[in-house]
Amino acid sequence: MDAIHPVLACAAELEASLKSVTDVDPMFMTTTDQRDALLALTRVDAQLAALRLRLTAASGDVAEVEAHRDVAAWLAHHTRVDGGAARRHHRLALSLEHWHVLAAGLAEGAVNPAQAEVIAKALDDLPTDLDPEVLARAESHLVEQAGDYGPRELRILGRRVLEVVAPEIGEDHELRLLQAEEALAHKLTRLITRRRGDGTTDIHARVPDAVADRLTTYLHAYTNPRHHDGEKTPYDVRLGHAFCALLEHTDPHRLPVHGGDATTVLVTIDLQTLRDGVGAALTHTGTPIAPDHARRLACTAGIIPAILGTDGHVLDLGRTARLFSPAQRKALRVRDTTCRAHGCDIPAAWCEAHHAGDPWAHGGTTDLADGQLLCSFHHHKAHDPSYARSRLPNGDVRFHRRR
Repeated sequence: MDAIHPVLACAAELEASLKSVTDVDPMFMTTTDQRDALLALTRVDAQLAALRLRLTAASGDVAEVEAHRDVAAWLAHHTRVDGGAARRHHRLALSLEHWHVLAAGLAEGAVNPAQAEVIAKALDDLPTDLDPEVLARAESHLVEQAGDYGPRELRILGRRVLEVVAPEIGEDHELRLLQAEEALAHKLTRLITRRRGDGTTDIHARVPDAVADRLTTYLHAYTNPRHHDGEKTPYDVRLGHAFCALLEHTDPHRLPVHGGDATTVLVTIDLQTLRDGVGAALTHTGTPIAPDHARRLACTAGIIPAILGTDGHVLDLGRTARLFSPAQRKALRVRDTTCRAHGCDIPAAWCEAHHAGDPWAHGGTTDLADGQLLCSFHHHKAHDPSYARSRLPNGDVRFHRRR
Protein backbone atom coordinates (compact mmCIF):
# COMPACT_ATOMS: atom_id res chain seq x y z
CA MET A 1 0.00 0.00 0.00
CA ASP A 2 1.42 3.37 -1.05
CA ALA A 3 2.16 5.81 1.74
CA ILE A 4 -0.09 8.87 1.82
CA HIS A 5 1.59 12.16 0.95
CA PRO A 6 2.31 14.36 4.02
CA VAL A 7 0.22 17.21 2.59
CA LEU A 8 -2.80 14.93 2.16
CA ALA A 9 -2.23 13.51 5.64
CA CYS A 10 -2.15 17.04 7.06
CA ALA A 11 -5.40 17.90 5.27
CA ALA A 12 -7.05 14.75 6.63
CA GLU A 13 -5.92 15.52 10.18
CA LEU A 14 -7.14 19.08 9.94
CA GLU A 15 -10.52 17.97 8.64
CA ALA A 16 -10.85 15.40 11.42
CA SER A 17 -9.85 17.92 14.08
CA LEU A 18 -12.37 20.45 12.82
CA LYS A 19 -15.13 17.84 12.82
CA SER A 20 -14.31 17.01 16.43
CA VAL A 21 -15.26 20.53 17.55
CA THR A 22 -18.28 21.02 15.29
CA ASP A 23 -20.70 20.68 18.20
CA VAL A 24 -18.58 22.58 20.72
CA ASP A 25 -20.23 25.83 21.81
CA PRO A 26 -17.62 28.63 22.21
CA MET A 27 -20.11 30.44 24.44
CA PHE A 28 -18.94 28.33 27.39
CA MET A 29 -15.26 29.12 26.93
CA THR A 30 -13.61 31.46 29.39
CA THR A 31 -12.68 34.91 28.14
CA THR A 32 -9.00 33.98 28.26
CA ASP A 33 -9.59 30.78 26.28
CA GLN A 34 -11.66 32.66 23.69
CA ARG A 35 -8.89 35.22 23.29
CA ASP A 36 -6.17 32.56 22.93
CA ALA A 37 -8.29 30.52 20.52
CA LEU A 38 -8.99 33.49 18.25
CA LEU A 39 -5.30 34.35 18.04
CA ALA A 40 -4.27 30.73 17.53
CA LEU A 41 -6.84 30.09 14.80
CA THR A 42 -5.76 33.27 13.00
CA ARG A 43 -2.18 32.01 13.00
CA VAL A 44 -3.29 28.58 11.81
CA ASP A 45 -5.36 30.21 9.06
CA ALA A 46 -2.25 32.06 7.83
CA GLN A 47 -0.19 28.85 7.96
CA LEU A 48 -2.87 26.94 6.08
CA ALA A 49 -3.01 29.72 3.49
CA ALA A 50 0.77 29.50 3.08
CA LEU A 51 0.55 25.75 2.42
CA ARG A 52 -2.31 26.23 -0.04
CA LEU A 53 -0.34 28.93 -1.89
CA ARG A 54 2.73 26.72 -2.17
CA LEU A 55 0.55 23.93 -3.52
CA THR A 56 -1.16 26.31 -5.97
CA ALA A 57 2.16 27.51 -7.37
CA ALA A 58 3.24 23.89 -7.99
CA SER A 59 -0.03 22.61 -9.47
CA GLY A 60 0.04 23.87 -13.03
CA ASP A 61 -0.30 20.29 -14.31
CA VAL A 62 -3.72 20.01 -12.67
CA ALA A 63 -5.09 22.69 -14.97
CA GLU A 64 -3.42 21.24 -18.07
CA VAL A 65 -5.01 17.80 -17.56
CA GLU A 66 -8.50 19.29 -17.90
CA ALA A 67 -7.50 22.00 -20.39
CA HIS A 68 -8.16 24.92 -18.04
CA ARG A 69 -6.37 28.19 -18.64
CA ASP A 70 -4.51 27.97 -15.32
CA VAL A 71 -4.90 26.54 -11.85
CA ALA A 72 -6.94 29.58 -10.78
CA ALA A 73 -9.57 28.83 -13.45
CA TRP A 74 -9.53 25.14 -12.51
CA LEU A 75 -9.99 25.96 -8.81
CA ALA A 76 -12.82 28.41 -9.48
CA HIS A 77 -14.60 25.77 -11.58
CA HIS A 78 -14.28 22.90 -9.10
CA THR A 79 -14.72 24.79 -5.81
CA ARG A 80 -17.14 27.49 -7.02
CA VAL A 81 -15.04 30.23 -5.43
CA ASP A 82 -15.09 33.70 -6.96
CA GLY A 83 -12.96 33.81 -10.10
CA GLY A 84 -11.37 37.11 -9.19
CA ALA A 85 -10.40 35.84 -5.75
CA ALA A 86 -8.91 32.68 -7.31
CA ARG A 87 -6.81 34.76 -9.70
CA ARG A 88 -5.51 36.98 -6.88
CA HIS A 89 -4.66 33.85 -4.91
CA HIS A 90 -2.79 32.45 -7.90
CA ARG A 91 -0.83 35.67 -8.45
CA LEU A 92 0.18 35.73 -4.79
CA ALA A 93 1.25 32.08 -4.98
CA LEU A 94 3.55 32.81 -7.93
CA SER A 95 4.87 35.97 -6.29
CA LEU A 96 5.79 34.16 -3.07
CA GLU A 97 8.15 31.93 -5.05
CA HIS A 98 10.42 34.99 -5.33
CA TRP A 99 9.89 36.51 -1.87
CA HIS A 100 11.14 33.85 0.53
CA VAL A 101 11.16 35.99 3.69
CA LEU A 102 7.52 36.92 3.11
CA ALA A 103 6.61 33.29 2.40
CA ALA A 104 8.31 32.23 5.64
CA GLY A 105 6.44 34.90 7.60
CA LEU A 106 3.14 33.64 6.22
CA ALA A 107 4.06 30.01 6.97
CA GLU A 108 4.87 30.93 10.57
CA GLY A 109 1.61 32.84 11.01
CA ALA A 110 3.45 36.12 11.57
CA VAL A 111 1.91 37.59 8.40
CA ASN A 112 -1.74 37.08 7.45
CA PRO A 113 -2.87 36.50 3.83
CA ALA A 114 -4.25 40.05 3.38
CA GLN A 115 -0.95 41.54 4.56
CA ALA A 116 1.00 39.15 2.34
CA GLU A 117 -0.98 40.20 -0.73
CA VAL A 118 -0.25 43.88 -0.09
CA ILE A 119 3.44 43.32 0.65
CA ALA A 120 3.92 41.08 -2.40
CA LYS A 121 2.35 43.68 -4.68
CA ALA A 122 4.55 46.43 -3.23
CA LEU A 123 7.67 44.33 -3.80
CA ASP A 124 6.60 43.30 -7.30
CA ASP A 125 6.09 46.97 -8.19
CA LEU A 126 9.68 47.91 -7.30
CA PRO A 127 12.01 48.63 -10.22
CA THR A 128 13.44 45.43 -11.66
CA ASP A 129 16.95 46.88 -11.96
CA LEU A 130 17.40 47.44 -8.21
CA ASP A 131 20.36 45.97 -6.38
CA PRO A 132 19.32 42.56 -4.94
CA GLU A 133 20.53 43.73 -1.53
CA VAL A 134 18.10 46.69 -1.66
CA LEU A 135 15.26 44.34 -2.59
CA ALA A 136 16.14 42.05 0.32
CA ARG A 137 16.15 44.98 2.76
CA ALA A 138 12.79 46.15 1.43
CA GLU A 139 11.27 42.69 1.86
CA SER A 140 12.60 42.26 5.40
CA HIS A 141 11.44 45.74 6.40
CA LEU A 142 7.86 45.23 5.20
CA VAL A 143 7.58 41.78 6.79
CA GLU A 144 8.79 43.29 10.05
CA GLN A 145 6.21 46.11 9.79
CA ALA A 146 3.46 43.50 9.40
CA GLY A 147 3.81 42.89 13.13
CA ASP A 148 2.43 46.37 13.81
CA TYR A 149 0.36 47.42 10.79
CA GLY A 150 -2.60 46.12 8.81
CA PRO A 151 -3.02 45.91 5.01
CA ARG A 152 -4.12 49.53 4.58
CA GLU A 153 -1.08 50.96 6.37
CA LEU A 154 1.24 48.43 4.73
CA ARG A 155 0.03 49.57 1.32
CA ILE A 156 1.26 53.09 2.14
CA LEU A 157 4.50 51.83 3.68
CA GLY A 158 5.09 49.58 0.69
CA ARG A 159 4.86 52.43 -1.76
CA ARG A 160 7.44 54.37 0.23
CA VAL A 161 9.68 51.51 1.34
CA LEU A 162 12.62 52.70 -0.76
CA GLU A 163 12.65 55.98 1.17
CA VAL A 164 13.53 53.88 4.22
CA VAL A 165 15.90 51.27 2.80
CA ALA A 166 17.38 53.32 -0.07
CA PRO A 167 16.64 57.05 0.39
CA GLU A 168 18.86 58.02 -2.53
CA ILE A 169 16.41 56.47 -5.01
CA GLY A 170 13.20 56.37 -2.99
CA GLU A 171 11.92 59.86 -3.81
CA ASP A 172 12.19 59.35 -7.56
CA HIS A 173 10.44 55.98 -7.30
CA GLU A 174 7.60 57.50 -5.25
CA LEU A 175 7.12 60.21 -7.87
CA ARG A 176 6.91 57.67 -10.70
CA LEU A 177 4.37 55.60 -8.76
CA LEU A 178 2.21 58.64 -8.06
CA GLN A 179 2.28 59.71 -11.70
CA ALA A 180 1.34 56.21 -12.84
CA GLU A 181 -1.49 56.02 -10.27
CA GLU A 182 -2.87 59.41 -11.30
CA ALA A 183 -2.79 58.48 -14.98
CA LEU A 184 -4.59 55.20 -14.27
CA ALA A 185 -7.15 56.97 -12.03
CA HIS A 186 -7.88 59.48 -14.80
CA LYS A 187 -8.36 56.64 -17.28
CA LEU A 188 -10.71 54.72 -14.97
CA THR A 189 -12.80 57.71 -13.83
CA ARG A 190 -16.44 57.37 -14.79
CA LEU A 191 -19.97 58.03 -13.53
CA ILE A 192 -23.04 55.94 -14.40
CA THR A 193 -26.68 56.69 -13.61
CA ARG A 194 -29.57 54.23 -13.77
CA ARG A 195 -33.23 55.08 -13.18
CA ARG A 196 -34.86 52.53 -10.86
CA GLY A 197 -38.44 53.47 -11.76
CA ASP A 198 -39.46 54.19 -8.16
CA GLY A 199 -38.52 57.86 -8.05
CA THR A 200 -34.84 57.19 -7.32
CA THR A 201 -31.72 56.85 -9.44
CA ASP A 202 -28.62 54.76 -8.72
CA ILE A 203 -25.39 56.71 -9.18
CA HIS A 204 -22.18 54.70 -9.44
CA ALA A 205 -18.96 56.67 -9.66
CA ARG A 206 -15.29 55.76 -9.77
CA VAL A 207 -13.04 58.75 -9.17
CA PRO A 208 -9.46 59.43 -7.99
CA ASP A 209 -8.89 59.13 -4.25
CA ALA A 210 -8.21 62.86 -3.92
CA VAL A 211 -11.56 63.69 -5.52
CA ALA A 212 -13.36 61.24 -3.23
CA ASP A 213 -11.67 62.84 -0.21
CA ARG A 214 -12.78 66.29 -1.37
CA LEU A 215 -16.35 65.13 -1.91
CA THR A 216 -16.64 63.51 1.53
CA THR A 217 -15.17 66.65 3.10
CA TYR A 218 -17.87 68.74 1.42
CA LEU A 219 -20.59 66.27 2.41
CA HIS A 220 -19.53 66.24 6.05
CA ALA A 221 -20.37 69.94 6.18
CA TYR A 222 -23.99 69.02 5.39
CA THR A 223 -24.44 65.92 7.55
CA ASN A 224 -25.43 67.85 10.70
CA PRO A 225 -23.77 65.33 13.04
CA ARG A 226 -25.43 66.75 16.17
CA HIS A 227 -28.94 66.60 14.76
CA HIS A 228 -31.29 64.04 16.31
CA ASP A 229 -34.76 63.30 14.98
CA GLY A 230 -35.82 60.62 17.43
CA GLU A 231 -33.74 57.91 15.74
CA LYS A 232 -30.18 57.34 14.69
CA THR A 233 -29.88 58.01 10.98
CA PRO A 234 -27.33 55.68 9.35
CA TYR A 235 -24.16 57.34 8.11
CA ASP A 236 -24.70 56.34 4.48
CA VAL A 237 -28.22 57.81 4.56
CA ARG A 238 -26.90 61.10 5.97
CA LEU A 239 -24.23 61.23 3.24
CA GLY A 240 -26.90 60.65 0.59
CA HIS A 241 -28.99 63.52 1.91
CA ALA A 242 -25.85 65.65 2.15
CA PHE A 243 -25.09 64.97 -1.51
CA CYS A 244 -28.56 66.18 -2.47
CA ALA A 245 -28.07 69.31 -0.34
CA LEU A 246 -24.66 69.98 -1.92
CA LEU A 247 -26.17 69.97 -5.41
CA GLU A 248 -29.05 72.21 -4.32
CA HIS A 249 -26.61 74.77 -2.88
CA THR A 250 -24.22 74.84 -5.83
CA ASP A 251 -24.10 78.37 -7.24
CA PRO A 252 -25.13 78.10 -10.93
CA HIS A 253 -23.23 81.29 -11.76
CA ARG A 254 -19.98 79.52 -10.91
CA LEU A 255 -20.68 76.61 -13.27
CA PRO A 256 -19.51 76.47 -16.91
CA VAL A 257 -21.77 77.93 -19.60
CA HIS A 258 -24.05 75.18 -20.88
CA GLY A 259 -26.08 75.50 -24.07
CA GLY A 260 -25.44 79.24 -24.30
CA ASP A 261 -26.54 80.05 -20.75
CA ALA A 262 -25.31 79.56 -17.23
CA THR A 263 -26.25 76.09 -16.03
CA THR A 264 -29.73 76.24 -14.50
CA VAL A 265 -32.66 73.96 -13.76
CA LEU A 266 -36.00 74.91 -15.28
CA VAL A 267 -39.03 73.90 -13.22
CA THR A 268 -42.38 74.15 -15.04
CA ILE A 269 -45.53 74.39 -12.96
CA ASP A 270 -48.97 75.86 -13.62
CA LEU A 271 -49.98 78.78 -11.43
CA GLN A 272 -52.90 77.00 -9.76
CA THR A 273 -50.71 74.03 -8.78
CA LEU A 274 -48.11 76.35 -7.31
CA ARG A 275 -50.76 78.13 -5.24
CA ASP A 276 -52.81 75.12 -4.14
CA GLY A 277 -50.03 72.55 -3.82
CA VAL A 278 -52.09 69.95 -5.69
CA GLY A 279 -50.54 68.41 -8.81
CA ALA A 280 -46.95 68.17 -9.99
CA ALA A 281 -44.17 70.33 -11.35
CA LEU A 282 -41.76 69.19 -14.07
CA THR A 283 -38.03 69.80 -14.40
CA HIS A 284 -36.60 70.55 -17.84
CA THR A 285 -35.73 66.83 -18.18
CA GLY A 286 -39.37 65.84 -17.67
CA THR A 287 -38.92 64.53 -14.14
CA PRO A 288 -42.03 65.21 -12.02
CA ILE A 289 -41.57 66.76 -8.58
CA ALA A 290 -44.08 67.73 -5.91
CA PRO A 291 -45.05 71.42 -5.61
CA ASP A 292 -43.69 71.62 -2.06
CA HIS A 293 -40.36 70.30 -3.39
CA ALA A 294 -40.34 73.00 -6.06
CA ARG A 295 -41.06 75.68 -3.45
CA ARG A 296 -38.27 74.43 -1.19
CA LEU A 297 -35.80 74.41 -4.09
CA ALA A 298 -36.81 77.97 -4.87
CA CYS A 299 -35.56 79.02 -1.43
CA THR A 300 -32.01 77.81 -1.95
CA ALA A 301 -31.31 76.48 -5.45
CA GLY A 302 -30.74 78.51 -8.59
CA ILE A 303 -33.93 77.41 -10.33
CA ILE A 304 -35.97 79.42 -12.81
CA PRO A 305 -39.72 78.97 -12.22
CA ALA A 306 -41.72 78.95 -15.43
CA ILE A 307 -45.37 79.71 -14.53
CA LEU A 308 -48.02 78.46 -16.98
CA GLY A 309 -51.57 79.71 -17.44
CA THR A 310 -54.61 77.51 -18.00
CA ASP A 311 -53.87 77.40 -21.72
CA GLY A 312 -50.31 76.17 -21.13
CA HIS A 313 -48.68 79.44 -22.23
CA VAL A 314 -45.82 80.83 -20.18
CA LEU A 315 -47.13 83.62 -17.95
CA ASP A 316 -43.83 84.43 -16.28
CA LEU A 317 -40.25 83.19 -16.60
CA GLY A 318 -39.04 84.28 -13.19
CA ARG A 319 -35.53 85.26 -12.26
CA THR A 320 -33.36 83.62 -9.63
CA ALA A 321 -33.38 86.93 -7.77
CA ARG A 322 -35.89 85.39 -5.41
CA LEU A 323 -32.86 83.83 -3.66
CA PHE A 324 -31.53 85.61 -0.61
CA SER A 325 -28.44 87.68 -1.40
CA PRO A 326 -25.06 86.92 0.21
CA ALA A 327 -25.42 90.03 2.37
CA GLN A 328 -28.86 88.89 3.55
CA ARG A 329 -27.55 85.44 4.36
CA LYS A 330 -24.76 86.95 6.45
CA ALA A 331 -27.28 89.11 8.29
CA LEU A 332 -29.44 86.04 8.94
CA ARG A 333 -26.46 84.17 10.37
CA VAL A 334 -25.65 87.05 12.70
CA ARG A 335 -29.28 87.37 13.79
CA ASP A 336 -30.30 83.72 14.11
CA THR A 337 -26.95 82.03 15.02
CA THR A 338 -28.60 78.57 14.81
CA CYS A 339 -31.50 76.79 13.11
CA ARG A 340 -34.73 78.54 14.21
CA ALA A 341 -36.64 75.27 14.62
CA HIS A 342 -37.56 74.98 18.28
CA GLY A 343 -35.01 72.83 20.11
CA CYS A 344 -32.55 72.54 17.20
CA ASP A 345 -29.00 73.82 17.72
CA ILE A 346 -27.50 73.23 14.27
CA PRO A 347 -25.06 76.13 13.65
CA ALA A 348 -26.07 78.91 11.27
CA ALA A 349 -23.19 78.05 8.93
CA TRP A 350 -24.92 74.74 8.17
CA CYS A 351 -28.39 76.22 7.71
CA GLU A 352 -30.41 77.34 4.68
CA ALA A 353 -32.34 80.57 4.18
CA HIS A 354 -36.09 79.97 4.18
CA HIS A 355 -38.92 82.30 3.14
CA ALA A 356 -40.86 82.28 6.41
CA GLY A 357 -43.37 84.94 5.34
CA ASP A 358 -45.94 84.79 2.55
CA PRO A 359 -45.01 82.29 -0.18
CA TRP A 360 -43.70 83.79 -3.41
CA ALA A 361 -46.67 82.33 -5.27
CA HIS A 362 -48.93 84.56 -3.16
CA GLY A 363 -46.91 87.74 -3.52
CA GLY A 364 -44.26 87.10 -0.87
CA THR A 365 -40.93 88.93 -1.07
CA THR A 366 -37.33 88.03 -0.36
CA ASP A 367 -36.92 90.41 2.57
CA LEU A 368 -34.69 89.99 5.59
CA ALA A 369 -37.70 90.31 7.89
CA ASP A 370 -39.31 87.29 6.20
CA GLY A 371 -36.09 85.28 6.18
CA GLN A 372 -35.39 82.47 8.59
CA LEU A 373 -32.50 80.05 8.96
CA LEU A 374 -33.40 76.36 9.00
CA CYS A 375 -31.16 73.31 8.86
CA SER A 376 -31.69 71.03 5.86
CA PHE A 377 -33.81 68.61 7.90
CA HIS A 378 -36.21 71.30 9.16
CA HIS A 379 -36.22 73.10 5.80
CA HIS A 380 -37.66 69.92 4.29
CA LYS A 381 -40.26 69.88 7.08
CA ALA A 382 -41.14 73.54 6.37
CA HIS A 383 -42.17 72.57 2.83
CA ASP A 384 -43.74 69.26 3.81
CA PRO A 385 -47.54 69.62 3.69
CA SER A 386 -47.93 66.89 6.31
CA TYR A 387 -46.41 69.21 8.92
CA ALA A 388 -47.93 72.36 10.41
CA ARG A 389 -45.85 75.21 11.82
CA SER A 390 -46.42 77.73 14.58
CA ARG A 391 -44.34 80.81 15.31
CA LEU A 392 -43.17 81.23 18.90
CA PRO A 393 -42.83 84.66 20.57
CA ASN A 394 -39.02 84.52 20.29
CA GLY A 395 -39.21 83.95 16.53
CA ASP A 396 -38.56 80.19 16.63
CA VAL A 397 -40.83 77.85 14.72
CA ARG A 398 -42.38 74.71 16.14
CA PHE A 399 -43.30 71.81 13.85
CA HIS A 400 -46.00 69.24 14.49
CA ARG A 401 -47.46 66.56 12.27
CA ARG A 402 -50.97 67.21 10.95
CA ARG A 403 -53.61 64.68 11.93
